[in-house]
Amino acid sequence: MIRHPLAVIAALIGIEGAVLWIFSRPNCKKYFSFLPPVFWIYFLPMLCATFGLLDPASPVYKHIADYALPASLVLLLLSSDIKAIVRLGPKALAMMFTGSLGIMAGTSVVLYFFGRHFGPHSWAAFASLSASWTGGSANMIAVKEALSTPDAAFAPMVIVDTVVPYVWMGILIACAGAQTAFDRWNKADTGLLEDLATRVKGYSAEPGGGKKPLVFLSIAVVAVSGMFFSRALSGMIPEIPNILSRYGWMIICVSCLGIALSFTPCRKLGTAGATDIGYYLLYFVLTSIGAKASIGNLGTAMVLILAGFLIVVIHALILLIAARIIRAPLFLAATASQANIGGVASAPVVAAMYQPGLASVGLLLAILGNIMGTYLGIITGRIGFFLMRN
Repeated sequence: MIRHPLAVIAALIGIEGAVLWIFSRPNCKKYFSFLPPVFWIYFLPMLCATFGLLDPASPVYKHIADYALPASLVLLLLSSDIKAIVRLGPKALAMMFTGSLGIMAGTSVVLYFFGRHFGPHSWAAFASLSASWTGGSANMIAVKEALSTPDAAFAPMVIVDTVVPYVWMGILIACAGAQTAFDRWNKADTGLLEDLATRVKGYSAEPGGGKKPLVFLSIAVVAVSGMFFSRALSGMIPEIPNILSRYGWMIICVSCLGIALSFTPCRKLGTAGATDIGYYLLYFVLTSIGAKASIGNLGTAMVLILAGFLIVVIHALILLIAARIIRAPLFLAATASQANIGGVASAPVVAAMYQPGLASVGLLLAILGNIMGTYLGIITGRIGFFLMRN
């Protein structure tokens, strides 16, 4: 069994590097069509710990979460283009916020009726899931750590977060052919599509310029400074019993700092490599979480998958009601839904399936989800805690 902290770190980095390298090979990408790299980055360390190759009780895992997670959140939020998101207009933003509220409402309903059957910590596990479905993987891990979610409760949620979004994405794509009929029935404002095309014209999230040593040094300085600043600031904020721990405050502080830096010239670092490094750090944190879990914790995954689909159904109904009220095109409902549940990787795909020239709308809405997801996940967790307690 690998026990030495440096050896454990090397093993986790090796697993992460191997998965990402295999995924980068053109001939191997088809093998990740259903179970994405993020799943294997979590699952393989879990297997290693379960079969005695990695020490599941190593103290190094806590240090990884304490230092690597805040640094990754700063880097991932650096490239947030708030101005471009605001330019999407009120209807697009309203549909995105409605989709997020639908996830929160669905999660609360599941916890109220079934939470006690899933265990006393299910409120925290479902809060982590809701953070992913209103934001992304970074939000899920951030809320998991902020709410001190037990690894046994969190482990099955990784399966739910893999299966449900992929199935839902397939359903949304299948519905693309019905958008003309839906928009006619809904008397939708289809002129909004031309307006959106004008609003996002010229927007690109592609990196500009090369990656130079000085740039990487700047990225390192921002990441380390942001991590230490958020730790110091959160240390001055008192804990709120049963609501927010000091670590939870640190996650909120570091997220606010990343968003604040996106309004400064530091935002250019996002497209110069900061985002990539942020994801590498995030996946490293995920390997450490997987190494603490046990494959035996996945036994309840099938029941939780059904609960996940119930959350999505409630989310979809609320979105359709909102689309009916404001006469939004089906394009906006589907894109907002995938931006919430799928994130930046898949929202542009769904948007392009409905309106080929508007993939950037899906990207911008998903970025907005990354900004909101951590806060909404923590709020959902607190609602779930009180629903299960009363």
